[in-house]
Amino acid sequence: MDKRMLTPGEVANTTVNVGIKKAGLSTKNCMLLGILAGLFISFGGLGSILIGQTMSNIDPGLGKFVGAIVFPVGLMLVVICGAELFTGNCLMTLAVMEKKITMKQVFRNWTLVWIANLIGSLLLVLLVFYSDTLGGDAVTKTIAIAETKTGLTITQAFLRAIMCNILVVLGVWMATAGQDIVSKIFACWFPIMLFVLCGFEHSVANMFFIPMGMMLGAKVTMGSLITNLVVVTLGNIVGGAIVIPWLYHNSYLKSNKIKSTN
Repeated sequence: MDKRMLTPGEVANTTVNVGIKKAGLSTKNCMLLGILAGLFISFGGLGSILIGQTMSNIDPGLGKFVGAIVFPVGLMLVVICGAELFTGNCLMTLAVMEKKITMKQVFRNWTLVWIANLIGSLLLVLLVFYSDTLGGDAVTKTIAIAETKTGLTITQAFLRAIMCNILVVLGVWMATAGQDIVSKIFACWFPIMLFVLCGFEHSVANMFFIPMGMMLGAKVTMGSLITNLVVVTLGNIVGGAIVIPWLYHNSYLKSNKIKSTN
């Protein structure tokens, strides 16, 4: 019988190997695949806006859930089609903990991919704006999202970003465990749906939502945009590069080494 999923320990080792490969990506590939990821996540955000544009007026909770149903398509595209997403790449620190790569290599990857994700997100913002894809209630919804996100305090944005990337990297972790496309789709869907439903903060998603709202007339300054992206990025790093990798390294990698030496 074919093995349909990896064990958590196997996922940990696979994630280390993935981190090594990502650290060795050329600048060109980091940029091209990063732009794709920015587009993919932004497409998920666009779909979320369109499907949830009127539901919030009927029932706020249901409106959030309907939007959360569609948004995970972005991570599905990243995982299955292949792209470099900053928040998912936070798991590269697991390879650092195993002393397979250095933090310098990680920061290089993160910097290139973060910039490329921003370029991809802004590209879709321009395409959507000049194609008049959004109108009516969708415009109102987009403006509200942008103003709400930039209206958060630094503490609120930071803590929500930590919780967000805990769920995002767990989605990537689960997708790594899945050995077929259907398994990967479900693995991506549940954690990402949950973080959107809870209103957590994702740096790459905000690269689309906030500039899109600004283009449509949101009362958001460039300073507010930059502050949000910086704070949310740092929170995403804590959740996805420190909390989850540290816990799983100590549970599945470090503990195994200790047992093997005894």
